[in-house]
Formats: sequence, C-alpha cells, structure tokens
Amino acid sequence: MSKRRSPRDANQRRRKRLSSPKPSGQNPSLPAPPPESPRARELATKLRGELAELAFFYIAFKYGFIVSKPYGDSQRYDFLLDSGKTIYRVQVKCSTALLNGQYHINAHRRVNGRAVPYTLDEVDFIVAYIVPEDSWFILPLSHVLGITSLLFRPKRSRLTGLYDPYREAWHLLRQPDGLEIL
Repeated sequence: MSKRRSPRDANQRRRKRLSSPKPSGQNPSLPAPPPESPRARELATKLRGELAELAFFYIAFKYGFIVSKPYGDSQRYDFLLDSGKTIYRVQVKCSTALLNGQYHINAHRRVNGRAVPYTLDEVDFIVAYIVPEDSWFILPLSHVLGITSLLFRPKRSRLTGLYDPYREAWHLLRQPDGLEIL
C-alpha cells in the first residue's frame, strides 16, 4: 500500500530542492551576474554581423566572384560583387536563433528609429546567412522590395518556406540582370 504525501511534504521537498547548491558550478551565495547592458548586446550583434560578412567574402571568393568592400560603413551595401558580367551591390544579413520556428532577418535600415526598406537605388541583393544551418539565401532586392522583415524556415522543416527557392541560389549572381525566374 502506497503512502499518500501531503501538500506540506511536497512544499518541504520543493524548498529543499531550491535551496540545494546548483550543479552548474555557480556558488549560490554569490550574486547573479548583472544583466547584459544594451551596449554589450549591440556590440555582440555588430560582431555577429561582421563575422557573417567575413563568411560571405570567403564563400563568394570561393565561388569565383571578385569581392570588394567599400571603405567605412556609410554605404547602404556591404560589398560590391563582380560576376565578370555585372557588378552588384550586396547587403549581408544574418540570423542565429529561431523565432516561432523560423529564422528572422531585418531587411531594412533605420532612419530616426524607424525601419526603412532598402531601395533599388541602394542595393541589388540581400544575402541572408542562417548561421546554425550554414545556409545562404541569395535574394534579388526586386523580389522582396518594400519588405522589412524576412522569415526563413529551417532546412528540415516539413513546411515549404516562402524563400526556399533562394537557398544557395548563387547562380542568380551570375545572371546579367540577377533576376532569373525561379
């Protein structure tokens, strides 16, 4: 016959479990580390973007493109990419975390705190790098014109993503106008 436990026993067990030292190696008597400052978050985001740009430079060069980076960061694009036929302005974006089952990319710039979509006068392609999957999406800006937020499904998703045809579509950068119909 099993012994019934009272709610009081359950509360005592819960208190004991919460007061026991954590196995993670943190000393419970030390205060928790301070939350990350907005400046630290901004620097981490900027570093992640710079690493994505380096990865783009490497892979584009590996595919035989001539890649140039403008001096400074006052241009709307990150790279000039020479396919041998055409020179394209490329904006590189990246994502590292799933949000509601999809990867999110901000496909815009900020003006006075407002999201402003890129225009055809500024950028020819948005290249989205999904870091955890090592996936590249090559998106002609004319196909996503006016959109400020892009959502990408993971490779193993059972559902087809809106931008799946652009996954690893490096061939679009070899087209004279970059607008091959998919």
